[in-house]
Amino acid sequence: MKFSICSYSFHRLLQDGKQDIFKYITDCKELGAAELDAWNGHFGPIRARDDAIRASGDPASAALTADELAFLARVKAAADQAGMPFGCVAVDGAHIYEPTPEARAINRAIAYRYLDAAARLGARQIRIDSGGTADFPAEQFQIVVEGYHDLIPRARALGIELLIENHWGASNVPENVVRMLEAIDGLGLLFDTNNWAEGMRERGWALCARYARATHIKTFAFDEAGNETTADIPRVIRLLRDSGYNGVWGIESVPRDGDEYAGVRKTSALIARVLGE
Repeated sequence: MKFSICSYSFHRLLQDGKQDIFKYITDCKELGAAELDAWNGHFGPIRARDDAIRASGDPASAALTADELAFLARVKAAADQAGMPFGCVAVDGAHIYEPTPEARAINRAIAYRYLDAAARLGARQIRIDSGGTADFPAEQFQIVVEGYHDLIPRARALGIELLIENHWGASNVPENVVRMLEAIDGLGLLFDTNNWAEGMRERGWALCARYARATHIKTFAFDEAGNETTADIPRVIRLLRDSGYNGVWGIESVPRDGDEYAGVRKTSALIARVLGE
C-alpha cells in the first residue's frame, strides 16, 4: 500500500516553527510515504509574495522571482536527495471564481505561479479550487468552466494533471462537483472524505468516488483499537477501491489531540488494514 501525507497534516507544527518544507520531506521519508503531497502553506517565501501580489492588484508582477526560483531549486534538491517525488501540490488562494474580473485576474496569475512551481518540482498533479457559492448559478459556473479551460492545457503542457478538490464554496456540494467534472474535459478530482457540506457526506461519497484521481483520507480521532471515530473510513476506502481507485492513498490527518505524527501513523495503519482485508 502506497500512501502520501498532505503537508497540511502538519500545519500546527509549521505554525509553531517546528517544521518547514525541508523537514516535511525528511518526515515523509521516515514515516514511510511514497511521495510528497505539499500544501502551499509550506512554500513560505512563495506564499508570502502571493499576499503582496494580491495587495498590489497587479497580475503582471506575479512571475516567480530569482529568490523564489532558488527556493524551489533547494526544495527539489532536498526531495531528490531523499528519493521522494512530488505527487500533488495543493494550492490555496488561486481559486477561479471571484465576483470581480480584477480579483479573478490576480488569482489566475497566482495559479500560473504555482503551475510553474509545480513543474519545477516535478509534481504529477496540482489542485486549484473552483471558488463560487453552493447555489452555483450559471454565471459562476461558466466563469469556472472558462477558467479551468485556460489552466488545464497549461498544466498538461507541463506534464501536470489539474485537479479540483471537494473543498469549499461550490465544490463541497456533490452535484456541483459532478457538474464540473462532466463539463470540463481533463479535470480530475482530489477526493476528500470529509469536505462536504453539512448532511451531504454520504451523497458525496456515492456520487464522486468514481471520479477520484487522488485522495485525502481525512481523520480526526481514533479509539484504542485504531478505528477512526468520526466517520466510517473503512467504508469509504472500500468504496474508492471498488470504484476503481488504484492511486497513492493520500492522508490528511487533523488530529483533535494535536499529535500530528501519531495521527498520520494511525491513519496509514487504518488504510493498510482495510486494504489488506
